[in-house]
Amino acid sequence: MFSSDNKKQKSSGMEANTQQNIIAKGTRIVGDVISDGAFRIDGTVEGNVKTNGKVVVGKTGIIKGTLQGQNVDFEGKFSGKLLLSGTLSLKSTAHIEGEVQINKLAVEPGATFNATCSMKGAVKALSNDKERSQPQPNPSSSNATEKGTERTA
Repeated sequence: MFSSDNKKQKSSGMEANTQQNIIAKGTRIVGDVISDGAFRIDGTVEGNVKTNGKVVVGKTGIIKGTLQGQNVDFEGKFSGKLLLSGTLSLKSTAHIEGEVQINKLAVEPGATFNATCSMKGAVKALSNDKERSQPQPNPSSSNATEKGTERTA
């Protein structure tokens, strides 16, 4: 008797984590939204969105604020700060403005991407390349001064 009740509780708990939250077209949310599940946004969110699940922003979807998550597919508009541990995929109708910190970026032709972007993987590679490509110190002080002038000019 008790074992069948436990199985029902466990299975309903799993379903809650795999279900998708939907913010429908015509819906406007002002404030913070936090969830462990995935999101489909076709309405407007003004505030902070934080989730461990995937976020899909449809053609009519708009987010103004901060979005923290793993993977996001954009067809709509975003303005603010985007912090992702995974991939940002921009469809041809996407319009992104603001500050973006991601791991990977995929952009279809036609998408608008007006943002300052930093990529986690690229930052490490650049710092290693910079160390390798730095010129060796020259004992002549006049050469060092000339090189410094050339870089700043």
